[in-house]
Amino acid sequence: MKNLTNFEDLLIEKYGEKGTESRDKFDANSLAFRLGVMLKEARQDANLTQEQLAEKTGTKKSYISRIERGLSDIQVSTYHRLIELGLGKHLNISIG
Repeated sequence: MKNLTNFEDLLIEKYGEKGTESRDKFDANSLAFRLGVMLKEARQDANLTQEQLAEKTGTKKSYISRIERGLSDIQVSTYHRLIELGLGKHLNISIG
């Protein structure tokens, strides 16, 4: 690693500029991972198992598990259902 000054420089060196295929893939995987971590933390805060959350939202435990591990590309509507119906929390999305 040459003289990197920030995280963005590291990402560019490793995955390329934004808009390239490899960078877009990294960004999508990163988002799936972050959403999974947030879901897992919220579920644990609500003292629910994956199975209980799945039952409350009409999904399967294996699907909840894949989301929490960042292995599933999730639609906003599904994430909204898991957060609001399953966990009783509010989902706020902002574009900055």
